[in-house]
Amino acid sequence: MLSKTRIKQIRSLEQRKYRRAEGLFVAEGYKLVGELLSAGHSPVYVCHTNQWSETTAYPTPPTTLSYPTDVVDEEELRRVSLLQHPQQVLALFAIPQWQVPDPNQGAKKLILALDGVQDPGNLGTICRIADWFGIEDIICSPDTVDIFNPKAIQATMGAISRVHVHYTNLQNYLRNASNASVPVYGTFLNGRNIYEHNLTPNGIIVMGNEGRGISADIAQTVSHRLLIPNYPSERATTESLNVAVATAITCSEFRRR
Repeated sequence: MLSKTRIKQIRSLEQRKYRRAEGLFVAEGYKLVGELLSAGHSPVYVCHTNQWSETTAYPTPPTTLSYPTDVVDEEELRRVSLLQHPQQVLALFAIPQWQVPDPNQGAKKLILALDGVQDPGNLGTICRIADWFGIEDIICSPDTVDIFNPKAIQATMGAISRVHVHYTNLQNYLRNASNASVPVYGTFLNGRNIYEHNLTPNGIIVMGNEGRGISADIAQTVSHRLLIPNYPSERATTESLNVAVATAITCSEFRRR
């Protein structure tokens, strides 16, 4: 049975200030928890139903695994879950401490940068997109939503076990990258057609806020302005693309080249 203290702890981690204070985040569902366990992340606590077992969480179950555990029924799991529909298991993990990659790393590989993305579902999906296209680092402005927000972490579908999401002064980071001759790409409504523009296999791709796009300060650091054109160009259409959709299109075009 779950203790009141444990329930209070789990529920508190829905808020960023408590996640920071405790250094923990919540992961739920056999898919997400399994991905984290398989990647070597050790939980500090696991709550699960009898339906869940280590064999569903791992491609190859480890011989030994030790962490505090509560076995509960579905009703108990529902009481503590942050999801509308709990999925067999809830786990607490330590928030990993990743070192922000040097800006000149953009000269060797693709890096994503996010300027003020606010929707946790968008951020989690972008992390998943980065994972699909082999992008290992996402650099975020401080006002970008927390990747360890429960909705964001769920939307990653386990990609957070392979993609490192960093928070730093994005303007300074991109300015230093530009000074190191790293190409910095950004999507704008007045940019050059992405399907006609020369793209490099390396560099930094900047994606902007859902409402305002890339801010003026960040735009000054962008050396290549790209446009994802609508079709046909003269047809009236929706004002803009969802930022996660635009990220997928942009990353796909970079990898296609």
